[in-house]
Amino acid sequence: MAIAFLELWRRRASVRLVDGSPLPWLLVTTSNAARNLRRGRVRYRRLLDKLERTPDDGTDAGDLVAGAPLDHLSDELASALRSLSRVDLALVTLVVWDGYSIGEAALVTGLTPAAAKARLHRARTKVRSSRLLAGTQKGALS
Repeated sequence: MAIAFLELWRRRASVRLVDGSPLPWLLVTTSNAARNLRRGRVRYRRLLDKLERTPDDGTDAGDLVAGAPLDHLSDELASALRSLSRVDLALVTLVVWDGYSIGEAALVTGLTPAAAKARLHRARTKVRSSRLLAGTQKGALS
C-alpha cells in the first residue's frame, strides 16, 4: 500500500479521479505493485538458484583468508580480513573481488540489501583502520 500512496503523491497531477475519488486508481496501482514485487522475488529466486552452492564445512573466516588464493595479500590486509566475521568476509569477497552488486551479495548471505550495505561499509572501515593501525605500529617499531 505504501508504494501505491507514494505513486499517488508522485503522480498527483495526472491521476484520474472517478467521482472525485482516487480509490479505483489506488486499487489498480496496488495490484500492479504487488505483481511487480512478486515478479522481482521470482527473479531473485532464479538468481539464487543459478549461483554455485558450496557446503558449509564449519570453517571460520580466518581459515578462508589463510587459504592459498589470498597468499598474495600483504600481512596487514590478511590480518585485517581475518578479523572480520564470516558474513562480513563473504560480503567483502562477493562485492569487492567477485564483482557482485550489494543486492546480489545480500541475497547470497541472507541479509537485506540495507543490512548488507551497512555491514559492508563497517567491514571496509574496519579493514582500513586495521591496516592503518598495523602500518603505524610497524613504523613505530622500525
